[in-house]
Parts: sequence; structure tokens; C-alpha cells
Amino acid sequence: MRAVRTDSGRVRVFDVPEPENEGVRVRVRAAGICGSDLTMLDKGFLQPGNTIGHEFAGLLDDDTPVAVQPLEPCACELCRRGDYQLCPACLGGAFGIGRDGGMADEIRVPQTCLVPLTPSLRVADASLVEPLAVCVHGFEKVGLAGGARVAVVGAGSVGLLAAAVARHRGCEVDIVARHEAQHRAAEVLRIGREPSGEYDLVVDAAGSESAVARAIELCRPGADLLLLAWDWERIVLPGVATAAKELVIRATMTYGHTSAARDIDAAASVLTAHPEIADAVITHRFPLDEAPRAFEVARDRKAGAIKVVLEP
Repeated sequence: MRAVRTDSGRVRVFDVPEPENEGVRVRVRAAGICGSDLTMLDKGFLQPGNTIGHEFAGLLDDDTPVAVQPLEPCACELCRRGDYQLCPACLGGAFGIGRDGGMADEIRVPQTCLVPLTPSLRVADASLVEPLAVCVHGFEKVGLAGGARVAVVGAGSVGLLAAAVARHRGCEVDIVARHEAQHRAAEVLRIGREPSGEYDLVVDAAGSESAVARAIELCRPGADLLLLAWDWERIVLPGVATAAKELVIRATMTYGHTSAARDIDAAASVLTAHPEIADAVITHRFPLDEAPRAFEVARDRKAGAIKVVLEP
């Protein structure tokens, strides 16, 4: 079968044996390229022998559509209580990072990692369930309720998905976007594109020093600042502005079992309720054999890339 792996700092499509590990076979139908995939590739964090991809969905042998949670909780106290996003072993062993991921014709995963999908949700769009879960988790941690005024700084895929989840929860949402494709996507999602005034919650979905500063400008006194994106080296806060507004700052990582359901199951429900999310955010689709080209396109925000998806 085919699988996308690294070779001397680049991605290539390899012929590899079919997986023989235990678990349920998933025939992959969509695998998204995450910004962290690009960063890990550049920094040499991806192991050459491992298949890339932690955002993926596909079909079981009986054609049941599923997304996959790439984190497999272990038996530690953190995982038992649903905080597996805090478990180093769980994060380090994620599909597509510590072990083979979903940019392949098929993969075997534990039954517990399957995310059931309704027949109305196109499996070709369901690789978005994983990044949507990141946003759901962040909002669960800050206790976002309907009626709040929310601003998002950064209109890449995470920013747009965060804005879509906030709208789903009944909030007024505006977003700071830079590129024309991002403005078009915000329009499809019915998100305001010119933040003004002050907000109850501001989401940094860009991770740069300037984005954090802009986010703090938009916060009302006592507001929540949610850091969904983060710099791989450091986070810089403007001290006086942060302290003077007495902001509540929350940084989050991936997702867990935060409320009554897993964050990733809640994310699947959001995507099912709002299929326009995929229309807005997925800008490019490539066959698996064109993975090297797909990774090049994913880097080019100015040329209109938001979310690039591989379709085996």
C-alpha cells in the first residue's frame, strides 16, 4: 500500500506493507495537512520510518464512516480522568507523530479511537473533526457560553474552525484575517471580518508575538484570552496591558474528555450540523500520490491555501 513518510527532510510516497498490528482497519478517505506537520517536518521531529498524518477519516470494512482520535489514552491517572491531552505518553504516541498515521491507504487503530459519523456527513470532509476538537476543547476549558462576544486573531484553519465553533454556541464572532481566501471563508461562515471594540473572549489562533498583542488589545477588562496557537519557542505578552486588564489566560493542547462527551465527538456533531464549514475551510484536495505537491501548497497562504486534504 501507499504511505506518506519523510525522506531527507522532504515528504515522499512510499510503498509499504499493509499494517499487521492489532486494531480495527480504517480505509482512509481523507487526511488533512496540519500546520504542525509542516513545523515538525522543518524541525526534523518526524521520524523517517513513520507515516505522517493525525487528521484523518475513512471507512471500516463494512463501509461505516468514522473519524479517528489520534490519541490513545493509557491507564495513568490523567488518562483515566479524561485529561489524556496532559499525558506525555499519550501525546508522544499519537498516530502520525509517535507511530504511523493516516496519510496512507489504510491504518489499524484501537476501537476506542474511532469517532462514529452520521451518514449525512461526507467522510471526505471528516478529517476536519480532529482540528475542530482542538477548538471545542479550548472553549470547554474557558467555559464559553452563548451570547458572549468573541474575537479570533488569525484566520488559518484553526482560527476559522474556532470561529465556527463559537458561532455554533450562539456567540457573536469577529475574526482578524490577512489573506483574501481567509476573508472569503469568513463570509461563507457568516463571521464578522472587522473586529472593533472589546470582547469577552479573544482567541489567539496565530501564535506570533504581534497576534498575541492584537488579541490583548481586543480584550475587555477581565476577559479570557485563549491561546489555541503557540510559538514553538516562546510566548511573549505585553506586560502592562495584560496586567492592567487582569486577563484570565488559558493555553490548551489538543483535546480530551472534558465534559459529558469526548471533545472529538462534540466536534463531529458541530461538523455534522454545519457542513458549510468544510466548504469554507478545505481549499485544496490532492490524491495521495501528489503528497509532495500538496505539502508545498499547504505552505502558501498568499496563494489561497487554508486546509489542504489528501484523498487516498
